[in-house]
Amino acid sequence: MSNADLRRLDREIRATTKKLEAVRRGELWPLNSHERRAMLRAAAGGAYRTLRGRTTGRAETQIESTGTAAEMRLTAELNALHGERQRLITEAARAKAAKKSSGWW
Repeated sequence: MSNADLRRLDREIRATTKKLEAVRRGELWPLNSHERRAMLRAAAGGAYRTLRGRTTGRAETQIESTGTAAEMRLTAELNALHGERQRLITEAARAKAAKKSSGWW
């Protein structure tokens, strides 16, 4: 393990955390293309139904479920990155302990 690997993982963890916070605020930029299309499709459908004087319940549900799915995806990514970081740290500690115990003292 090198410090570069840890720095790269830390940078990705920070970026993913920023994306997760943005999704929780309702921003669209962190969504992937599938999620973004679903959000825009639901918003367009809801706008059309509002224009016609009908209820927008289904469109609102679609927007909420898409936001929840994006939040779950980013949370899973964040957990995977934290797990990988912990694995690298543990691996480095084991290597250091093995190197230290094999020494002359």
